[in-house]
Order: sequence, then C-alpha cells, then structure tokens
Amino acid sequence: MRSLLFTLLFLVSLTGFSQIIDKQPSFWDNVQFGGGLGIGIGSNRTTISVAPSAIYNFNPQFSLGIGASYLYSKNNTYKSNVFGASILSFYNPLEQLQISAEFEHLFVSQKSGTLKFPNYDYPALYLGAAYRVGNFSAGLRYDVLYNENKSIYASAFSPIFRFYF
Repeated sequence: MRSLLFTLLFLVSLTGFSQIIDKQPSFWDNVQFGGGLGIGIGSNRTTISVAPSAIYNFNPQFSLGIGASYLYSKNNTYKSNVFGASILSFYNPLEQLQISAEFEHLFVSQKSGTLKFPNYDYPALYLGAAYRVGNFSAGLRYDVLYNENKSIYASAFSPIFRFYF
C-alpha cells in the first residue's frame, strides 16, 4: 500500500511540475519578415524594385532588423541598377506610433546609350515616424545624409509603407 501511495504521489507531482514549466519562445518566434515590391511602367519608362527585410522583436516596443534592396530603372536609353543593404530599427512608444531609424548603403550603376557612368555608392540615414495598425505602418521618413548630386531620389523625404508578417 505504501509503495502504491508513493507511486501515486510521485506521478501527481510530475504532473504538477509540468504545468509550471512554460515553453520558452525560440528565436524564430520573434522574427517577422516583410518588405516591399514596386513596379512602374509608362511611356518608354520602367521601374522595378524589390526590398525584402527581416526584423527581430526584442519586446513589443523595440525591433531591430536587416534588409536588402534592388531597383532597376529604364527611361528611353538611360538604365540604372541599384543594389543596397540596410539596418532597420523600430521603436513603438504607443501601439499606433512607430518611430524608425534606417541606415541604408546603396551601390549605383548607370548607363545612357553607349555611355557608361562611373559606378558609385552612397549612404542614407533615414529617420521617420509612421502610424501603425497591426503589422502595417504608413508614414514619412527623412534622409539626414541626403546629397542631391548623388541620390537617385528627388527629395530627402520619402513615404513609408511597411508590412511584416
């Protein structure tokens, strides 16, 4: 009888301890993937962009990640290829507000007809704010390192449209 009682208590205690131990989330449980795709086609003009990214959520307020980008542009005889890599950081002081900082380094190759321009690279540091709903954010960012002679963009300001799943 004593051994039966001991065995029963032992099994009950194992069941009780198994309820206390929670499974710790794995690294991949905190990773989100997202990015952007773009296409623009017009009269003698084509633009295609692909920009995947991945972020790690340290907690509900702070995320850090990496991204890559490619942009192809053709306008009549002018063609450009732009490759880039970036480091992203997001801070959400409120559920609906996302503050971001992104360092991006772009590598540019341009050609017009038979004339090939020297390849060059340039950095960009974007500071931005966006309205956030779930996994989607929309807002505005500003490149504090903007150089109108090197940038492929017409302005230091650019819109933010992000979606992570």
